[in-house]
Amino acid sequence: MFVKSIMIPNHACYTIGQDETLKEALAKLDEHQIDGLPVVEGDQYAGIITRYAIYENFFSAGKIKEDFMSATLVKEIAAHQEQFLEGNEIFEKTLMALKDFPLLAVLGEKRKFLGIVTRFDVLAQFQSAFGTNRSGVRIAFTSVESEGRIARLAEIAHYFHEHIISLVTFDETDKLVRRIVMKVEKNNNLNKFISKLEKSGFRVLDITED
Repeated sequence: MFVKSIMIPNHACYTIGQDETLKEALAKLDEHQIDGLPVVEGDQYAGIITRYAIYENFFSAGKIKEDFMSATLVKEIAAHQEQFLEGNEIFEKTLMALKDFPLLAVLGEKRKFLGIVTRFDVLAQFQSAFGTNRSGVRIAFTSVESEGRIARLAEIAHYFHEHIISLVTFDETDKLVRRIVMKVEKNNNLNKFISKLEKSGFRVLDITED
């Protein structure tokens, strides 16, 4: 999945101008209960302002709060002007980029502001990939890394009429074994399904109902 598929488009984004004050920025953050705003002038991206940055700059300024918030402009503390996405990135790779601030802008040619991707939205996609929003049985197992193993897994699941909610794979450290986490709907075939997995060379590590 690409970043552009989870991007909030510019017309649906809350933004703020460079020459607005920090007081206005904080009021908008509070109004919409968000932690960051893209700074946009016309259709041009000029950075991001966050709640954390506002507080950090206030505490280091040594000024009276009202004076600082009313006299300081957004452009004076806006940051991350050169940290942005272009929309064709794979969304999984954005998680580390978003670990230190709540959103990233998505830009087109000549820094045209197209929208944003938020940390919340990326995490929601990971939750969806792991099927955390649906009840079922999570089975963790390993398999020798070889051609056709996922296809064999699909055949077994189909034979036992298992409804797969999610399927995620990970490489083990030696690169010869693949760890697989599958979530399926709970049914009366589960024990037979697990038994067949084990007979087919899949080593079951954990079974959890959630």
